[in-house]
Amino acid sequence: MTALRYRALAVLAVLSLLAACENGATSMMIDGRNHAIVLVREQQYFWRDTVEQSIIASRLPGCQRKVKIHPGRTAMMPIEVYETGEMLWALRQGNRWYLVSTEECRVQDWRKPDDQSPGQPMGRFEPRGNKIVFTPVPSPAPQAGA
Repeated sequence: MTALRYRALAVLAVLSLLAACENGATSMMIDGRNHAIVLVREQQYFWRDTVEQSIIASRLPGCQRKVKIHPGRTAMMPIEVYETGEMLWALRQGNRWYLVSTEECRVQDWRKPDDQSPGQPMGRFEPRGNKIVFTPVPSPAPQAGA
């Protein structure tokens, strides 16, 4: 084989290894494009079984901050989102809870005190195919005669 063929095979091998890495982001839009909560997942190396995760609290032009949260597995566990107050959301991934404030531009761990729902369910960040998406909670059907 010629040197050119070896190089081409080496490039193809490296590209196939890089294709196994996960790098993605998706957002829950709140009030149009300028107000959102964004989940970012980045796997630096294909051989790691963990993925770096970050949440971006964004309310432009006054707030945009990216905060690392606990790493996730390559097989993503969904993150449920609850509206808990004015510009305040609770996120749950497995047994971990986070509070996200787009008023103060904060993301922090939260030790949820009880088993009650923290607020109105909004949807969840979840895997779909080979990417992550935000799936909102379906709107209730209109009542007859309303």
